[in-house]
Amino acid sequence: MPFDTIAQAAMVIRKVEDVTHDGAPARAVVASRDYPTHIDDLWNAITDKARIPRWFAPVEGDLTLGGKYQIKGNAGGTVTACEPPKSFALTWEFGGGVSWVEVELAEAGDDSTRLTLKHIAPLDDKSEEFWDKFGPGAVGVGWDLSLMGLGWHIETGESNERFAEETWALSDEGKAFATWSSEAWTAASIAYGTAEDAATSAGASTTAFYTGAAAPE
Repeated sequence: MPFDTIAQAAMVIRKVEDVTHDGAPARAVVASRDYPTHIDDLWNAITDKARIPRWFAPVEGDLTLGGKYQIKGNAGGTVTACEPPKSFALTWEFGGGVSWVEVELAEAGDDSTRLTLKHIAPLDDKSEEFWDKFGPGAVGVGWDLSLMGLGWHIETGESNERFAEETWALSDEGKAFATWSSEAWTAASIAYGTAEDAATSAGASTTAFYTGAAAPE
């Protein structure tokens, strides 16, 4: 079926926010979009271990409150909140660092559900160095890819083999998607208050990372 990946990327509303997490200042990268399905179906798609790999990656462990999980080849952590079918939160432990992910679902009309994802990072030296180098697109482009894969699954019922990281990501279509997404996150960074030259430089580094291009000097 026709599936315009850039149009899918354009469905996402992106912003960066200053937040507080566990009483400490933090920064959140926020992505939100609507899906043409009811809230119970979307909740099932993002929480059922048998269904998650159809649009994301295999997940092992316990996805109930307090459970430990591990995403194949990616982050692991602990489920810290869960209120079906409306929200869950978890720690995101990867590369020796800890951040946090919060997901909320809300009915957005007849057979339409809005998903809002927040990826929250502490304002420590390591996170700030990463932000200065890559900006919000470092995590934002990855989440855009996941939200696009979820869109494919919701609309077709199929798994996302078409968008396999090993092949699609470096195809012309994949590179165009990552570039568009990175530029959109650069705009969100500027709207947040990042100086335009710093945001643009970080965005170029993110684009180079996701497309396999040479990093900017």
